[in-house]
Amino acid sequence: MTQPDTDVLIIGAGLSGIGAAVHLGKQCPGKTYRIFEQRSAMGGTWDLFRYPGIRSDSDMHTLGFNFKPWTEAKAIADGPSIRNYIRETADEHDITRHIQFDTKIVAADWSSPDQVWHITSEDTKTGKRTDLTARFLFMCGGYYNYDEGYRPDFPGEDNYKGQFVHPQHWPEDLDYTGKKVVIIGSGATAMTLVPAMAEKAGHVTMLQRSPTYVVSRPAVDKLANFLRAILPDSWAYALIRWRNVAFQQYFFRKTRENPEQAKERLLKMVREELGPDYDVEKHFTPHYNPWEQRLCLVPDSDLFNVLKSGKASVETDHIETFTEKGIKLKSGKELEADIVITATGLNLVFMNGVDVSLDGVKVDPGKLLNYKGVMLSNVPNLAVTFGYTNASWTLKADLTSEYVCRLITLMDQKGATSAMPYLPAFPNETEPFVDFSSGYFQRVMDQFPRQHTEAPWKLHQSYFTDRKNLREEPIEDGVMTFTTPENAAASKPALQAAE
Repeated sequence: MTQPDTDVLIIGAGLSGIGAAVHLGKQCPGKTYRIFEQRSAMGGTWDLFRYPGIRSDSDMHTLGFNFKPWTEAKAIADGPSIRNYIRETADEHDITRHIQFDTKIVAADWSSPDQVWHITSEDTKTGKRTDLTARFLFMCGGYYNYDEGYRPDFPGEDNYKGQFVHPQHWPEDLDYTGKKVVIIGSGATAMTLVPAMAEKAGHVTMLQRSPTYVVSRPAVDKLANFLRAILPDSWAYALIRWRNVAFQQYFFRKTRENPEQAKERLLKMVREELGPDYDVEKHFTPHYNPWEQRLCLVPDSDLFNVLKSGKASVETDHIETFTEKGIKLKSGKELEADIVITATGLNLVFMNGVDVSLDGVKVDPGKLLNYKGVMLSNVPNLAVTFGYTNASWTLKADLTSEYVCRLITLMDQKGATSAMPYLPAFPNETEPFVDFSSGYFQRVMDQFPRQHTEAPWKLHQSYFTDRKNLREEPIEDGVMTFTTPENAAASKPALQAAE
């Protein structure tokens, strides 16, 4: 039986990875762990993205960790503040020394006889590869490709003489003062960039093929700040966190129960923001129901304010072709642009792009089932953090880490070297991993695991359901199987176990 180089290998040093390390240190203090981060700094999303106005699209009382109160005045926080919050957490829990930066995991192969993951990592600066072993692999690197964002090919784009910029690769020296800027996209990134760039640009146009639901809320949570003034930080944080989670779940449930009523309410708020003369029907009325794609949050009505001021505008149309000076739309209208920002989305990737295999047999996630939103059918000692699409990412990340720690503790109690959710046969009826119509999901859903209609193979978009399942329900549920050193030698390779 191989003794691993580390008990737990965590991929990613962003919100999920740092949170996982804290939970592991608290609940499994005897376990060793390492964190591999492919970039040169911690922070994940909040260190990678540096475009103007970068901010959260969730309140920090739910996007923050459950163990560390958010104490700044603004609940809708900017990127640098979130980055500092993550680094502060790492410092407080002595995590930084466990992080190996500029290190990307290329491949991971589970060995049934050895009961460890054989992992190949690569130094992103030198290209040198190194092998190590880990008992448990915890993927906390998010769900999109850090190397490149999604950018479609545009007709006639070679004709354009201006500058293309993708938000994921923002040039530090980009000067857009007084310039005409066209931002292609209608998601959270575009709606963040429009008001931020309008402060200095000559004019900013958001060009969208179809609208997105938008809701404004205050950046400052007055009740949270009041409670923090009269209560300990942890008490105030817990109260506001519960209030916000309850409201999010209530709103999501009501939206699904009565989408037309929710749609009318959301559009009514936009009309109140922009006034009776604005064409809300054309520019802010999506063709889908609320929460079939993620809602866009704008703090303090900043997007609406720049539209009303005339510093920015929205065009809802399709691109016919790029011209030398800008973009010609199918309506015949031409948009001049010194700079075109392609806020066209992300490239998603499951399992952090790692080439995963079991006893030398490559794993195809599309042929596996999700287990409790944490693990995968017939894959031992591997967990993947994947946050909510209808609420804050970290709510699910915290629960995932707590479950993994419970599982590792139970393995120790049983003297087990591996744990695996066992699926004897793949069901005939399955559903996509997430019920979300956004293009960036639909492009790659075949690369994600499936889900079943019944527990524990169902992916819930409910914090309260997951809280019960992952915190309180017994881990031994008739599905989770354990391997001990005594029966490891006789065990079948993991993927063959279901044949």
